[in-house]
Amino acid sequence: MKIQDDRTPEEKKTHSIIVVGTDSFLSGWGEAKGGVSYAGWACRLDDVDKVESWVRSRSEMKRVRVVGNSWRPKGVGHAHVYIVHNNHLALQ
Repeated sequence: MKIQDDRTPEEKKTHSIIVVGTDSFLSGWGEAKGGVSYAGWACRLDDVDKVESWVRSRSEMKRVRVVGNSWRPKGVGHAHVYIVHNNHLALQ
């Protein structure tokens, strides 16, 4: 499993909640060839409800769940953790 985390070490402390889903569009090809593609959005605890709602509204996201920094997917595929800054669409 290839994991790409866009957060800095400091952001891993402040944005320690990750809303993650299985990306049904990207699974099986590209970085996730032969496996599963996961997308996660790291956010502050105060923003988790808004971010979770936004992720659930995305039709390609399946099995949406809230995890912490210790989340490490297993198997074949790709996981990308994005960071939710104050100007992110989920917070508008």
